[in-house]
Amino acid sequence: MSALLSRRALLMRTACAGGALLCAGSAYSGVAHAASETAGQPFEFDEIALEPRAGDRLPIGYTRQVVIRWGDPLFADAPAFDVARLSPATARRQFGINNDYTAFLPLPLGSGSSDHGLLVVNHEYPNPQLMFPGLDVAGLAENITRDQVDICIAACGVSVVEVQRDAAGQWGVVQGGAYNRRITADTPIRISGPAAGHPRLRTAADPAGLWALGTHDNCNGGRTPWGTVLTCEEGSADFFAGHVDRHPDRALMERSHYEDSAHGRYGWARFHEHFDFDRHPNEPNRFEWVVEIDPFDPEAPPVKRTALGRFAHEGAHCALAADGRVVVYLGDDYEFEYCYRFTSQRPVDMQNRAANRDLLDDGVLAVARFDGDGTVHWLPLIWGQGPLTPENGFANQGDVLIETRRAADLLGATPMDSPEGFEPNPVTGHVYIALTGNGDRTEPNPANPRAANNHGHILEMIPPNGANGQPDHGADSFAWDVFILCGDPKNPQDQAQFHADTSRQGWFVEPDNIGFDPAGRLWVCSDGPGIRGHDGLWVMDTTGPKRGLPRLFYNPPIQSECCSPAFTPDGQTLFLSIQHPSERAANLAEVLTGWPDFAPGQPPRPAVIAIVRG
Repeated sequence: MSALLSRRALLMRTACAGGALLCAGSAYSGVAHAASETAGQPFEFDEIALEPRAGDRLPIGYTRQVVIRWGDPLFADAPAFDVARLSPATARRQFGINNDYTAFLPLPLGSGSSDHGLLVVNHEYPNPQLMFPGLDVAGLAENITRDQVDICIAACGVSVVEVQRDAAGQWGVVQGGAYNRRITADTPIRISGPAAGHPRLRTAADPAGLWALGTHDNCNGGRTPWGTVLTCEEGSADFFAGHVDRHPDRALMERSHYEDSAHGRYGWARFHEHFDFDRHPNEPNRFEWVVEIDPFDPEAPPVKRTALGRFAHEGAHCALAADGRVVVYLGDDYEFEYCYRFTSQRPVDMQNRAANRDLLDDGVLAVARFDGDGTVHWLPLIWGQGPLTPENGFANQGDVLIETRRAADLLGATPMDSPEGFEPNPVTGHVYIALTGNGDRTEPNPANPRAANNHGHILEMIPPNGANGQPDHGADSFAWDVFILCGDPKNPQDQAQFHADTSRQGWFVEPDNIGFDPAGRLWVCSDGPGIRGHDGLWVMDTTGPKRGLPRLFYNPPIQSECCSPAFTPDGQTLFLSIQHPSERAANLAEVLTGWPDFAPGQPPRPAVIAIVRG
């Protein structure tokens, strides 16, 4: 620990010196720059209190607008939300539930517009007990009806929503916009890349192994340089039912964190047999991939890009190597799992968008090994190299990708404490990894330096500069260091590591989604209230004298999680997803909040909000 802290002090001085130059001259104002119109000046606001409450809270001088909520119509012929009249048909025409990843893409394509664009939003999973009056979390899978299951299937997946800011500064949905689209848990999705057509992806309904039915458990994601969105399937075990000990590939199912389940968590297998892996053992292999969506082409089918590996994808955030190849950072969100990086074989063609259509099908997936000398090495997962051979059960590259985790085990990658947010800073090029925690860790390693790490931490990786003088995200090795060790700075047992001026409201635990504003400030959402009792959104500098000094900016409603901070290019608007308010209620009669409507008869509704000054 002392060696890590000493090295961190050196890297902090280096980063601060470089960061001041990188930030100079950047014209930026808005949500993330309230105090001054001059870049590099402090972002000042009165820090708020973190507390469970029915409503949300922002600092003085800021307001939030509800842009869109679960059940709001996307199309001109879609009905308004009515909890008493939910149906599968209407759910396919309305905004989905439990929104997580959120991206803003300016309209028109290629512009820098900050008042007109597309929101692309993930819908991770349903909360049926908070959707249907009379349904309780106890016995949910056994009691849910076929119609309710089909509504849940339609409410999961992804929404593409055209939004616009009016002359008064209010954001609204362009209902019936040409790009508006729903992708659900039963939308046909093409399978592409080295594992496409693999025998382990073939089913009775899809004997070629080239099309999957739906995407679900969509957590975080990312945007590509050519304007598509990568939505990430974090897992699938909750959606399936079956007996692991009877499965023909039991080892893979166990390594994929499946457990025996009679009906699955949500009861889908009772009515849709492809969710029963006793009957369809290959069906789970068709999930836990990264799915590419072109929001500017509503007719283009989504594509599962198997070259990016199969595991619990939290996000897929992009950068460029020095030679123009695209790099995608990928975290596997389970305890003792790994951090990955995909590098495309060809460079991005910024002049010809169509040339990048299948760029993510060819390239090298690599896994991270963090060494104690402060170096992270990227170990390529290539069939036929090292232990990834037929002697170890890998017949081809498809096997390596379907069993990404086992391949990473054999290469000696570093087991991590639940990698979640994993994103490059657009100003400095440094890469940050949020690790939510791992209470089961008994043996620390250099990158996870605490046993029983219940509070989580954040790492910083520093790519070397390439020939163009910019950070080379395609380099074989980076420098790395601990940026934050989460916990209570006043409690010596936590071994927390924050800036010395961190306030009582400023420290946090269990970091999850992270994002950067146009000035390169780091925004952190927590997931799992832990010792703080509630989740929130914090912001901090990554360079300069206030590097690593978090301040609480947003307090969401009770038992909710705020997710995926996303900014307009001018920084004037922060979009934020608010997921599962009052999630721990057993049924609608016991909810602790009616956020955001607070109207009689209305349930709590996950929503995307826009935060602006004024």
